Amino acid sequence: MNHHVHIIGGGLAGSEAAWQLAEAGVKVRLSEMRGGGDMTPAHHGDSLAELVCSNSFRSDDAEHNAVGLLHAEMRALGSLIMDTAAAHKVPAGSALAVDRDGFSAAVTERIVAHPNIEVVRERIDALPASGITIVATGPLTAMSLAESIGAATGADALAFFDAIAPIVYRETIDMEVAWMASRWDKGDTHDYINCPMTKEQYLAFHQGLLNGEKSEFREWEKDTPYFEGCMPIEVMAERGVDTLRYGPMKPVGLDDPKTGRWPYAVVQLRQDNALGTLWNMVGFQTKLKHAEQVRLFRTIPGLEKAEFARLGGLHRNTFINSPQLLDATLRLKKAPHIRFAGQITGCEGYVESAAVGLLAGRFAAAELAGRILAPPPPETALGALLGHITGGAEADAYQPMNVNFGLFPPVVGKAKKADRKKLYTERAKAALAAWMLHMPPHGAAVGRGTTEGGGGVFASAG
Repeated sequence: MNHHVHIIGGGLAGSEAAWQLAEAGVKVRLSEMRGGGDMTPAHHGDSLAELVCSNSFRSDDAEHNAVGLLHAEMRALGSLIMDTAAAHKVPAGSALAVDRDGFSAAVTERIVAHPNIEVVRERIDALPASGITIVATGPLTAMSLAESIGAATGADALAFFDAIAPIVYRETIDMEVAWMASRWDKGDTHDYINCPMTKEQYLAFHQGLLNGEKSEFREWEKDTPYFEGCMPIEVMAERGVDTLRYGPMKPVGLDDPKTGRWPYAVVQLRQDNALGTLWNMVGFQTKLKHAEQVRLFRTIPGLEKAEFARLGGLHRNTFINSPQLLDATLRLKKAPHIRFAGQITGCEGYVESAAVGLLAGRFAAAELAGRILAPPPPETALGALLGHITGGAEADAYQPMNVNFGLFPPVVGKAKKADRKKLYTERAKAALAAWMLHMPPHGAAVGRGTTEGGGGVFASAG
C-alpha cells in the first residue's frame, strides 16, 4: 500500500497518530520492530500499545484533576486509546485502569483492520530523508535509530530510568490478613487490596529495601537520573525512614476492619485485568534482583505466600530535548518533514504519550490537506502539555513531565485549592470548545492542497 505518512513505533502514541490520520483518509505505514525479530528490555509481546508498567491511566476526574481533564479532551477528539480503554476498564476507584492484555489486543485489532493503515513488522535504523514521518518510538528507541536522531539534531540524547512494579496472582493473597477498600472509601470501596504493617514490620521492611541486592548499572548508565513519578521503591527508601509512609505506603484514609484504625503503613494492590486474577503492587517499581524481590515482598503481611505473574524490572528511557528541537506542531526544526510524538518528546505517562500522538496525527493531516491547524489553547490540558514540550520548559534543564495544573496559565483571583482546580477545568473546557469550533473544515487529507472523500481528521470534533 502506498502511504502518505510513515509512523515509526507502534506504542500508544504511534497507534493514536495512525488512527487519527487513517480516519482522515490518509494512507499510513506503521512500522513496529516487535514481531519482526526484535524486542525491547521491557515489552513482553508484539501487540500494539502494550502497557509495560502500570495498567492505570490515572485519575478520570475531569473536574479536579489535570490528567482526568486530558482524558476528557482526548475523548472529545475521537481518541482510539481512550475509546479502547473505556471498553476494557477494570475497577480502580476514581482512576481509569484497564485489562492490559485485552486493551492492547483491541488496539491492535482495530489498527490492523483499518483499510488506511498498513502495519509492517520492521526495525527502522535511520530517520527517513524525505516524506512526512512521525517518530513515536517511545522511551526504548533502538540504539541505531537513536544514533540517527542524535546525528540529525546535533544534540546528545538524554536518558532516565523507569522501573516496573510486580504483579501478584490474586488467589495467592491472604485475605484473612489483607482487606479490600479504597482510600477514604472513594469509588467502589472494594477497588484495592490493602496489606497492613505495624511499625516493627515496616521498619524491618524498610531496612530490607536498603540492604537488598539490586541490579547493577553499566558504566554509561551510572549518572542517568530517575523520573520522580516512577521512582524505584528502594530509592525512595534511601531518602528517609518515613518517605514511603508519606508516599506509596501511606495509611491515611484506610481503616483496618480488624482494628478500626489506620495501620502504621500499608501496601496497596490494584486490579490489573478484567478477570480480577492479577493485581499489581501500587508504587512498587523496583530495581531489586528477582530473587530478592520474592524474598522481601513475601515479608509483607498478606503476601507471605504470594506468587508473582511478573516481577519488577528496570529499563533505560531516552528522550530528546524537545523545547530546543521541535516547533509548535512537533516538527523537527532542522528537518520539518519529521515530527516526534509520545514519550520520546519528554512527556511522561500513557495518557500524555497518546495525547501527543493524537496531536501529531492531526497536525500532519492538516498539513497534507494544505490547511493550518493552530495548536490547542494553552488553557487546555492538550495545549498546556504541548506548550511545555515545545518551548514552555527550560531546555537546559528539560526533564520528563506528566500533565499537571502547573503547566497551565494561572487562573485569576484567589480560591480554595479544590475550587481553584475547578476554575482550571472550567476554563479549559470553554477554551477547547472554542478551538474545536474554529477548526479547519472537515475533509480527508490525501495530499498537499487536495481533498477527496468524506469524514476527515476533524470529523470527530464536529
